[in-house]
Amino acid sequence: MGTRGPYPLVDTTPAKTILVYRNGDQFYVGRKFVFSRRHVANFEALLEQLTAQVDVPFGVRRLYTPTRGRPVRELDALQTGGKYVAAGRERFKKLDYIHIAPRKPAKMRKLKEIKPVVHCDINVPSRWQSHLRVSRHINVFTNGRLFIPPVKIIIPKFSLTDWNSVLATIGEKVFPLGGVRKLFTLDGHLLDNSKDLQDNHFYVAAGLETFKSLPYWRSTHVPGEVQQKYADAEKHPQKKKKVSSKGKEPHKGDHAPPKTQDSVYYAKEGKTKTPAEPLVQTGADGDVYKAQNPTKDTQGAPDVKEDQDVKVEVPVDQAPAEVVREDEETGDTTDLDGSQEREGEKVSEAVERKMSWEWKPMNQ
Repeated sequence: MGTRGPYPLVDTTPAKTILVYRNGDQFYVGRKFVFSRRHVANFEALLEQLTAQVDVPFGVRRLYTPTRGRPVRELDALQTGGKYVAAGRERFKKLDYIHIAPRKPAKMRKLKEIKPVVHCDINVPSRWQSHLRVSRHINVFTNGRLFIPPVKIIIPKFSLTDWNSVLATIGEKVFPLGGVRKLFTLDGHLLDNSKDLQDNHFYVAAGLETFKSLPYWRSTHVPGEVQQKYADAEKHPQKKKKVSSKGKEPHKGDHAPPKTQDSVYYAKEGKTKTPAEPLVQTGADGDVYKAQNPTKDTQGAPDVKEDQDVKVEVPVDQAPAEVVREDEETGDTTDLDGSQEREGEKVSEAVERKMSWEWKPMNQ
């Protein structure tokens, strides 16, 4: 019997590494692809794997050499370390694929923080240095609820630009009647801007109601420094103006009349009203209709006097009242009374006659 050579149980063909470009893309730097005969049985299987790796419209259908654009149709034609162009069903587009270099990312310039120019060694308070840059840590009481401890709230820096956002942030932790609408200091000063907020300070949140003045600073959760500050302010309130007592003489300016120059109800001194001139100028003899300087046409003309028998019509309200006599009224009343008496007598006579006529037949 003849002898047989050793049968290869394992395929020892080495894997191939190729670099694949995209057809017509001058910015695609190429992608490495490693394949072996154990995983890629034929050329069609290679094209399917290239379709998954290289984004080509309608999938990879052809392979070309990068310089002359010759098509490759077999696996054995592929060389290790070779460069090829993957394309769809379109024609080969001539480009310098081999010298496509990857673009280096542009260096990001570091944004340098602009610092203020220092002219002197003045120490600025931290309140102004950190304004709208750092979040605020505040402690908030509920208005009118003295026995509820203050709530510690952190207000982020992006909320400090809008006062309504600050109130909304406080309203998530504090629940006064009607929601948080106002923010007061412990002594009742109303705040309306985030610039007035100070770090690690105590405030009172209120709704639509007014501020209720209570000793919030006496709470055990308030530090001793804050308690001492408000205790000193309570012991030494602001001095008020003294009021003059009954025994002391009042100040001269207390009962002084108002100044004439400032009042509209008093006449100013040094000015007297001048008498008004008559609107109608009387004539020489006191007649308002007689001209003082007669013209040439009226010179020598006689004056016509008024007739005394001419009646002048007087308005009703200016006419004298007429007196009505009472004799006529009394006479009329007497006539009425007499006629009534006569009628009564006639009625009484008729009744007597009727009764006498009825009485006679009964007696008979």
